[in-house]
Amino acid sequence: MKVLVYSIFGFDKPFMKKAAHGNHELVFSEEHLDENTADLAKGFDAVSVSTSDVASAAVLQKLYTYGVKYIALRAVRSDLIDLPRAKSLAMKVANAPTYSPYSIAEHAVGLLLALNRKLILGQRLMHIGDYRMDHLVGFDLHGKTVGIIGTGAIGAAFARIMHGFGCKILAFDAIENKELLAEIPLSYGSFEDVCAVSDVVSVHAQWNDSSKQMFDKATFSTLKKGMIFINTAHGGFVNTEDLIEAIENKTIAAVGLDVYDKEHALFYQDHTESPITDPLFLKLRSYPNILITGHQGFLTKETLAGIANITIANLNAWAYNGTSENEINEK
Repeated sequence: MKVLVYSIFGFDKPFMKKAAHGNHELVFSEEHLDENTADLAKGFDAVSVSTSDVASAAVLQKLYTYGVKYIALRAVRSDLIDLPRAKSLAMKVANAPTYSPYSIAEHAVGLLLALNRKLILGQRLMHIGDYRMDHLVGFDLHGKTVGIIGTGAIGAAFARIMHGFGCKILAFDAIENKELLAEIPLSYGSFEDVCAVSDVVSVHAQWNDSSKQMFDKATFSTLKKGMIFINTAHGGFVNTEDLIEAIENKTIAAVGLDVYDKEHALFYQDHTESPITDPLFLKLRSYPNILITGHQGFLTKETLAGIANITIANLNAWAYNGTSENEINEK
């Protein structure tokens, strides 16, 4: 199968090559898929896309015209693929539904530790020769209450790690994780109750439109004063303006983010020669107690290999059977 791989980076290209084992003709492009770059796919059977690629109705129509039949997404989901339109064009879309949950869970823990123990500030002070510790006081995680929003694979991995720190674990999820309940001490509660009593709240829920901006002014007003807020799940869960207000009124002591609601125009790109013009993001990153990473939580060798292997498996299934178990057209 001839496949054009859009939005390929130096970090994932070797894993895609290794996973393919020469079974497909992979052509790599650093270009993001959009209406201006869709013509690159002329003559290809399939395209592989990431979360930064736009597969709108107009783009899908172009791809269909060029003969593309399959779209292999190198992620669990994307907000930028028009699935109903793909279905109407009989184009099959498959995702990478499972890969190492530890990468994102461990990244969330890293954000928490860096914020609580003031590691970034400590490094900056050391570089300028200021070894005073007045501004570097944190707190023991042992014995603190950690609220986890979403206990799927990633949330469960995070829960196990925080249990290892000696934390009390509270969770909110529409579906309780029975396996996790049997493994560690864990209590489920309402979204409101979990948020109200937790010293740390970490978001690991699966995204759906009904959960948009569930963390807004009303929710932030109920949080325990001085808590730490972590979001490595999806930027759309948070109303950024309300988050900034909660930081400014000191309801939230620190924030760790690996996602941002408008990250599509920012992340995975080099802005050194083109200044960022998003005023909300610029304000967000200006706070010393807000730590932002550019959606890099998944960036481990194990996860990259897992995504590549599933992506190639989807292409193999289409090539040999015309269907893949990971198709998401109907979802």
